[in-house]
Amino acid sequence: MKVKDVMHERAEYINRDRTVREAAEMMARGDYGCLPIEENDRMIGMITDRDITLRVVAKGLDPNVTKVSECMSKGIEYCFEEDNLLDVGEMMASQKIRRMPVINDKKKTGGNAQPG
Repeated sequence: MKVKDVMHERAEYINRDRTVREAAEMMARGDYGCLPIEENDRMIGMITDRDITLRVVAKGLDPNVTKVSECMSKGIEYCFEEDNLLDVGEMMASQKIRRMPVINDKKKTGGNAQPG
């Protein structure tokens, strides 16, 4: 079975210069636990609901002015639509990754892989 057979079809991302509030609103609207962060059409990191809680709220930062780039998890693991689902699942488990962007052969976002 391939990743494309089980992935969420639609994935969103947010630019590194947007605010944490904007990210949280996007996450709430889409019922996402994370968003990939982009800069110049490249994924550079991920912001999660946990990042917002621990790196913004717990520190008393203002989500209306704090940029997602200030609290994101840097670097990003991704997989391809055509990758074998079991292989991706094993990689996610070994690296303790709960969500992973899925890209197509043109390296464009195709969706979001989530184990389970």
